[in-house]
Amino acid sequence: MENWYIPITIIPGIGLLILSTSNLMVALSNEMRMLIADTTTTQILMEKKLRQLKLLNSAMVFLYSSVGFLLVSGLVSGIMQSVGGHNNSFIYITIGGICWALIGLALLVIYSFKAVKLRQDQFNNKC
Repeated sequence: MENWYIPITIIPGIGLLILSTSNLMVALSNEMRMLIADTTTTQILMEKKLRQLKLLNSAMVFLYSSVGFLLVSGLVSGIMQSVGGHNNSFIYITIGGICWALIGLALLVIYSFKAVKLRQDQFNNKC
């Protein structure tokens, strides 16, 4: 059974997540740069923005790792198929990659909720 392509087909979707997350990181970094230049910015607001940046960075690490797992899985499966082996270890590597991607997605969901809450606090001048 040819299963080497299954983990490889998931990678473009994760790549789009990585692209959108890196765009979020750039936008957040630019916002932080503007807040640093503003003398009325509070320390609390900057700390919250730094926590947001850390959360996005963690999500990126999980997404990048997921791509690595899926690439290795496809490679192992393809090699096993070409040498006639029947080792199903690629399935566990694929599951690991999917789990890492799900953790990255969970971090992005947490980021989204916290970003909205922070915007509400900024609007209400609580930070």
